[in-house]
Amino acid sequence: MADLDGYAIFAAVVEAESFTGASRALGLSKSAVSKAVGRLEDRLGARLLNRTTRNLSLTEAGAAFHARCLRILAEVEDAECEAAQLTAAPRGTLRVNASVTFGTLHLAPVIPDFLARHPGIRADISLADRYVDLVEEGVDVAIRIGRLRDSGLRARWLAPLRQIVCASPGYWDAHGRPERPRHLAGHNCLTYAYLSTGDTWHFDGADGAETVRVSGTLHSNNGDMLRSAALSGLGVVLEPSFILWKDLAAGTLEAVLTDWTVPAGGIFAVYPPGRYMPAKLRVFIDFLAGRFGETPYWDAALPPLGPPGEDQGAEP
Repeated sequence: MADLDGYAIFAAVVEAESFTGASRALGLSKSAVSKAVGRLEDRLGARLLNRTTRNLSLTEAGAAFHARCLRILAEVEDAECEAAQLTAAPRGTLRVNASVTFGTLHLAPVIPDFLARHPGIRADISLADRYVDLVEEGVDVAIRIGRLRDSGLRARWLAPLRQIVCASPGYWDAHGRPERPRHLAGHNCLTYAYLSTGDTWHFDGADGAETVRVSGTLHSNNGDMLRSAALSGLGVVLEPSFILWKDLAAGTLEAVLTDWTVPAGGIFAVYPPGRYMPAKLRVFIDFLAGRFGETPYWDAALPPLGPPGEDQGAEP
């Protein structure tokens, strides 16, 4: 039989990055923690941790086993919650992943309110712009932005995604304002590494679609860096309104081509499939959907959006 206590102790050692830290967190002696990890390694026939006098790190086998441990422990926690019928009092650790920019701008301000409403929940939030495998990495829910790829995951639409072309007023005064998307080919366009269409920008207008291949002197995987460069007058960005809304309201960035739309998808909560949705996950997704919604606060000062469209029901 699997040693779930051993799994939990091993996971605590990895999280604390030391046997001493894990012993404090678990209320066990350091020797008890060390022996539990040793028994686990003996049982598996593999070394899970590299130990030195100063550092502790995962071996390749340890990294793979740790990811599975998190999944197993999360399943056990959810099973206990379901068996105890704790839906009226959500509790447990909620593991959330989001992009760095969205997480910093829009999750960080609302998480304290969520935790105050649900004191039984502990949030473990990781921000990363890379693609995260929810199942392999033991993540309960990810906030994904754009068009969702096909997968076996489930998704709930949280808010529309509006992409806006803009630059500083000084840049437009110096280089001219484009009247149609194709005119962007003559501008210094600052491009985003994770845009699904790459350096090709697509637009829909009243008289049809238009596509333009853009180029410029800055390419980055971080939306905040591109925003800062645009504010300095370097060039043109195509970015979500949830990044740009304050600058547009202040007039430090000026939108163009506002009668054109950019097919963008939406903002989604994506989570693993299963018949049972843990209460901690359900209340979190409901909270975000209520806080953002069809007209999120970052779009309130901008021209109204249409309905979220067919992407609302897309699969991640």
